[in-house]
Amino acid sequence: MPELEQQPRVPMTRRYLMCPPRYFAVDYVINPWMDPSVPVSVDTATAQWTELRDTYRRLGHTVEEIEAQPGLPDMVFAANSGTVVDGRVLGSRFRAPQRTAEAEHFRRWFVEHGYRDITMPEKINEAEGDFAWTGKVLLAGTGFRTDPAAHAEAQEVLGVPVVSLRLIDPSYYHLDTALFVLAEATDTTSAQIAYYADAFSAGSRKVLERMFPDAVIADRADAECFGLNGVSDGRNVVLPVEATGLAARLTERGYEVLFVDISELRKAGGGPKCCTLEIRK
Repeated sequence: MPELEQQPRVPMTRRYLMCPPRYFAVDYVINPWMDPSVPVSVDTATAQWTELRDTYRRLGHTVEEIEAQPGLPDMVFAANSGTVVDGRVLGSRFRAPQRTAEAEHFRRWFVEHGYRDITMPEKINEAEGDFAWTGKVLLAGTGFRTDPAAHAEAQEVLGVPVVSLRLIDPSYYHLDTALFVLAEATDTTSAQIAYYADAFSAGSRKVLERMFPDAVIADRADAECFGLNGVSDGRNVVLPVEATGLAARLTERGYEVLFVDISELRKAGGGPKCCTLEIRK
C-alpha cells in the first residue's frame, strides 16, 4: 500500500450553505435522471435533506440555510449557485432557463451576510457543480453545462490556477457527479480525489492520472448511485447508502464513511454534494 494511504486522515471543520427542498418537484427534464412521470414526495425529500444537514452538524460543521423560493424546485441543489475560495465569491449563470432565477437569490444571500467580493459570471457557469477545489488547484468540468470560457473567467475572479476537464457521458453532466475531493492539499500533503474514469475524455483521464496517481477509482455502480457526489472533510466522507463498493475502498484508505439516503433527491439528479455549497474563507 502506498505511503500516502497510511497517513492519518485529519478532518477539517467546514462551513456549508444549504437550501431546504420546500418546493422540490420534477416538473421538467434538464438531465437524464429526471422523469416527470415518476412521483416525488416533498416530505421524503425534506426528511432526507434534513438528515444530510444534521449529519454535517454532528460532525462539527457549520450549516447555514437560504430560504427556498416558490417556482424553483431545484434550488435545493445549492452547490450549483456559487464557488467560494478565500472569501471571494463567484456566482453562477445557469444553462437551463428553469434555474436562471436561483443565481440572484444566492447572490443576495452573500450580500446580506457581509460578503463584498462577489462577481456574477458572464459565461455559463454552474459553480461547484463543475468546480472542485483541491486546496491548490480548481478542477473545472465542461462538456454539458459550464462553458469552457468560464474556466478562464474563474481563474481571473478567484485568482487560483484552473485545470479543465471534459465530461463525455451525459449521465454525468456535472463534474460533481463524476469526481470529488477527499482531502485538500496542504503545504506538506497532496490532494486526494475519487473519480469515475469513464465519465471523462481520454485526455482528461490522462491529466487526472498524472495529477492524482493515488486517486480512488470508482466503478460504474458507484457512479450510478451518485457515489461520486460525496462530501468529505478530509476524514469523514458522506456517501449515498448504495455506494458500498466505493465505501469499502475509502475505508481501506483510512477514511470514515457515513451513509445517507438521497434516493428521493436523486430523482432530480442530485446527491449529497449537489445539496451542499461550501463556503471557504
